[in-house]
Amino acid sequence: MDFIHYWAEPKMPRKLVYYVAVSLDGYIAAPNGDPSAFPVEGDHMHVVLGEYTDAVPSHVQQALGLAAPHTIFDTVIMGWNTYNPEISGGIDNPYAHLHQIVASRNARTVPENVELTHDPLARIRELKQESGLDIYLCGGGALAGELLPEIDRLVLKRNPLVFGSGIALFGQASYQPFPFSHTRTRNFESGVSITEYERSS
Repeated sequence: MDFIHYWAEPKMPRKLVYYVAVSLDGYIAAPNGDPSAFPVEGDHMHVVLGEYTDAVPSHVQQALGLAAPHTIFDTVIMGWNTYNPEISGGIDNPYAHLHQIVASRNARTVPENVELTHDPLARIRELKQESGLDIYLCGGGALAGELLPEIDRLVLKRNPLVFGSGIALFGQASYQPFPFSHTRTRNFESGVSITEYERSS
């Protein structure tokens, strides 16, 4: 009997990517969670709105006439304070173009197309076993600290601002060094630099 061997492209591991704006002193938002101090104009925005369109909220895409290409992310995970419609102006479906997951320790009411998880670390590990594009870790800091063992890639939009205090990049995560390797830095006239790191083996 003859056997036919079918060769498929090897499946690339699905990665959890922490893509986030950060101040020079390591904060992602003001103490009340407000990130509006970060500039939304400048030559770095062609990367934010072009290369990372998948990470632009759906209502912002619509306002700017953009369309997510679904080339980087197909899933987003965020903490309750990042998602909270009461804080975000009543928007309860911010990433309608992605599979949306909200992490909270408490019982919450979310729309049907938003998944609620009480164990984000376990959920991310499950998602990594499934096929798909990478997973966008949207924030906030406390969730990033909890998911740090599973973060594979960092994309830090470093802004020329010092906050002094605020929401830390990894919240109040316990001390545990995780090695990352620098892969690329792009500097812009706006003063923003986008620096990328990959988890070291």
